[in-house]
Amino acid sequence: MTIQEMKQLMQERGYTYAQIADLSGVPLGTVQKIFNGETKGLRYDILTALEGIFKEPMAVMESCAAYGEEKKPGMYTIEDYRALPEEQRVELIDGYFYDMAAPTTFHQLIAGEVYRQIANYIIDQGGACTPFISPIDVQLDNDEKTMIQPDVIIVCKPDQIERRNIMGAPDFVLEVISPGTKRRDHVVKLFKYEQAGVREYWIADPYKKRVLVYFFQREASPVIYPIDADIPVNIYEGKLTIKFQQIAKWGEQED
Repeated sequence: MTIQEMKQLMQERGYTYAQIADLSGVPLGTVQKIFNGETKGLRYDILTALEGIFKEPMAVMESCAAYGEEKKPGMYTIEDYRALPEEQRVELIDGYFYDMAAPTTFHQLIAGEVYRQIANYIIDQGGACTPFISPIDVQLDNDEKTMIQPDVIIVCKPDQIERRNIMGAPDFVLEVISPGTKRRDHVVKLFKYEQAGVREYWIADPYKKRVLVYFFQREASPVIYPIDADIPVNIYEGKLTIKFQQIAKWGEQED
């Protein structure tokens, strides 16, 4: 893939230089020089790292063939999603299937601890909102082409909660980064959540030891916290604070 082709994909997908640097591991200054044409020779490892973030998502095509007519990527629906074997973990986003690897134990510790603190607060305060932890299906766009499984969500409208799934955008979403979901959480889901009307989106990255907090009602840029911080939940106007100290201690045991 040439730099010109990557620049075209960058424009089509709305990537920023900062997102490309974060996802590829290539320093921001180097990314800017490459895409501005200031770098003539390009090392193979840097080119490979940049190409990796522009690869198309892998669609699960063979899984649907067993249940009917095989479809092209981008054409799958929730009916196809529900026809998959239960042991096949995927998310459906805009008609594409994305594979979901089994989460690590540390991934589950992070999600579980955040969920516990949220649920305790809501119960103690007699709150009207409802927290959920994965696996929970969310029909994000209220259409037939997207069904996702965020790690933790808060839903404040009871009529969104249906027997099989959540309909529409949750008020709060937490995603915990896994090696295979980095681009999806930072770019694909970030765009989807903002467009769908999610009010607040957290990305917990145990590998970079940080938490990015997007509060779309205020601004598009995230506030970045270290993974041992006390982080206020904006939809509760900071009255609920998630304490990450225990999560950070678990992380030290993982190192």
